[in-house]
Amino acid sequence: MSVPLITLNDGNKIPALGLGTWQSKSEDVVNAVAHALKNGYRHIDCAWLYHNEEQVGEGIRQSGVPRSEIFITSKLSNTFHQRVQECLDSTLKNLGVDYIDLYLIHWPVPLNPNGNHPDFPTLPDGSGRDVLFDWKLKDTWKQMEDLLKTGKVKSIGVSNFSQKKLEEEILPYATFVPAVDQLELHLYNPDHKLVEFLKSKGIVPEAYSPLGSTGTPLLNDEVAVEIASKHSVKPADVLLAWLHKKGCVVLPKSVTPSRIDANLNGFIDALEKLDDSDIEKLDGVAANGKRRRFIMPSWGPRVQLGFDNWTRKN
Repeated sequence: MSVPLITLNDGNKIPALGLGTWQSKSEDVVNAVAHALKNGYRHIDCAWLYHNEEQVGEGIRQSGVPRSEIFITSKLSNTFHQRVQECLDSTLKNLGVDYIDLYLIHWPVPLNPNGNHPDFPTLPDGSGRDVLFDWKLKDTWKQMEDLLKTGKVKSIGVSNFSQKKLEEEILPYATFVPAVDQLELHLYNPDHKLVEFLKSKGIVPEAYSPLGSTGTPLLNDEVAVEIASKHSVKPADVLLAWLHKKGCVVLPKSVTPSRIDANLNGFIDALEKLDDSDIEKLDGVAANGKRRRFIMPSWGPRVQLGFDNWTRKN
């Protein structure tokens, strides 16, 4: 059994499991990407902001897998909202490819391109990020839509967008509805309401950090452990398969060959074993006092992303 494919709202198909590359050191990424592709992965998730796209591209070349068989995702960085084509061209050059399968707005927070840092410029008084509050996200999205005419991207979407951001700043102005919304989704942050909203609009939810972040407690959660034991699989397998059963693409990150293999094989194995009662139990874990996010960048007191479970103004 191979990794299932999910059909996007534009007719393109995306593998339901991919290799995440965030926080992967440059020296590790080449081998991780090459190993993953040689051993069955066909979806690589990267971003300009990760500063390892050149290594991702080298890993793709070393894998020997034809470009036409690989689904590559990358993302528009925060300081490029006014220069979408420029950021894409930089990514294409870094990766050494002619097109991207899926291109996303990384965060709904446009930052000053002429600020004091190329990635995360701050205000002079240090009170927060140097945000372009007068820039409209609909104008970023218009540039994203224009990319479709160039053939340099096949599908476009967003990342870290709440329902509020989509309803107020993207959907009313969109000619093309975003194909995906990539979010922090996992056992302790399932965002059921947002996921159902996305599905109602034909937007596929993508889960980054599906197993949590560094030092994650998710793999030791008693419900995940219980269900894993029931089916003779690992908790990680359960957590990945559960998200896909809910219609999500999952993007576990690893640079360890054995773990890369285990995530793929365990995901496929668990897909056939999880039943409706398992899904119901896993759905209820966060609401039972465990709801939390692991990725909470500080943007400044004026930025509100609109997530129901964002516990402070960032």
